[in-house]
Formats: sequence, C-alpha cells, structure tokens
Amino acid sequence: MRLPPLPSDYVFRMSWQKLAAVLDSTRHRIRLSRWDREQAWGRRAEDLAHRYLRAQGFQVVARNYRRRGGRGELDLVAWDGPALVFVEVKARGNGLVAPELAVDREKREHLLLTAAEYLRRARVAWEAARFDIVSVIFEGQPSIRHLRDA
Repeated sequence: MRLPPLPSDYVFRMSWQKLAAVLDSTRHRIRLSRWDREQAWGRRAEDLAHRYLRAQGFQVVARNYRRRGGRGELDLVAWDGPALVFVEVKARGNGLVAPELAVDREKREHLLLTAAEYLRRARVAWEAARFDIVSVIFEGQPSIRHLRDA
C-alpha cells in the first residue's frame, strides 16, 4: 500500500509553526525580564489569542486600542465575516478559576464605551458589533477557549 504524497507546503507549515513557538518563547522571556510579570503573561495571552483568531479566519485590525481621554482598552478588534468583533483576552496560570469570570460589570462598561468610540471613528453600525472573550490557561501547554457573544 502506498501513502498519498504530502502537500508541497507541508515542511514549510511545520517549520513555520516551530519558528513561531520559538519566537513566542523568546519574546516572552524578554518581556519577563523588562516588564511586570502580570503584564508579560497578559501580553503572551494576547499574542496566543491573536494567532488563534487568525487561524480561525478572523481578520485582526487592531490590538490594544485605547479610548481617547478615558479608561478602557480593547485587547483585539477583528472582523469575522460581517461582524466587527471586540475581543477581551483573559489569562490564568491554572484552571482553578475560569479567566472569563474576571470580566465584571465595570470592565464591561469600559469595553462598551471604548467599543462605541471605535465604531463611531470607524463608521461601523452598532448592529455589526459583537463581543467575545478568549481565555488562555497556562497550565503546561497553554489552552485557549473562545466564547462568542460573551
């Protein structure tokens, strides 16, 4: 029995994934040496969420968007077909408490205000907006969970 041939880009895809993992690890070690520990782990979670969403077909158009003159930040902004998705990324070192539980009422209010400003500046209708949460748990190999319409 003969096995079917591998796709021509098979070696490239595998080596690209390994290269991305090495670069992520290196970038994270540098951040840990220069930044606050919590901030470095949060940024790593955002990097993983960004890559995950792109692999799911999202087109990421903004990272760490801040509202002018006020509190509030959108971790990721991405198009998913006709929907403009505002993504909050939450991370934890273990799975004892779900990361998405950290998105409380105050955080939701800031996300809504910041998203409203983004929609206004981008001239996109509110009906096109969606709010998702991506939770990352760093227990051994990082696990990612995507909650749509959170």
